[in-house]
Amino acid sequence: MGMFTRINDIIQSNINALLDKAEDPEKMIRLIIQEMQETLVEIRTLAAQHIAEQKHLNRQIDNLEKRAAHWQENAELAVSKGKDDLARAALKEKKELEAKQAELQEQLQVIDEALLKVQDDTGRLNEKLNEAKAKQKALAVRRQSASVRMQAKQATHSDKLDSVMGRFDHYEQRVDELEARVEAYDLTDSAAKSSLQAEFDALEKDESIEQELAALKAKKVA
Repeated sequence: MGMFTRINDIIQSNINALLDKAEDPEKMIRLIIQEMQETLVEIRTLAAQHIAEQKHLNRQIDNLEKRAAHWQENAELAVSKGKDDLARAALKEKKELEAKQAELQEQLQVIDEALLKVQDDTGRLNEKLNEAKAKQKALAVRRQSASVRMQAKQATHSDKLDSVMGRFDHYEQRVDELEARVEAYDLTDSAAKSSLQAEFDALEKDESIEQELAALKAKKVA
């Protein structure tokens, strides 16, 4: 059982309301269109049956009409010959055929009305189907548009992120340069301090040597 139980349900349905309630509108509109198309197939099958029956009834009515006309001629012939009994019998046959013809005419009228109803339902259902297909196209366009906008936003955000990361890399490079300069100052200061310390160490070494030399000289004199 689909979402529609009768042709009238489809014709009176509010497609927008159905889509508003749907979790997946595109899937819902596909199901609606599918059910409408299946219903159209059923209507066409019913119409074909009615048309076939209509043709069959028309053939029967034509045949009865010809047979009634034949008995009318027989009655007229019997009267012309003075055969009233034969004329009455012929007219009786004619009346029976006309009665059957009237019954078939009533059946044909029902079929004709049914075909008019089917024709009207088919037209209204086709209008509803066209409305659903237009809605399906609109949903597809909206989805495509939203996809394009999302891609554009993602690209924009990606560009912004690249820009931010580029600036961050630039700032990080500048910090590296500043740190390198500080380290260079530390290195040169350390080198200068080491050189100064070396001079003092040399002086102390020279003084020690002079003291030892003086001690040697004093020992020799003694």
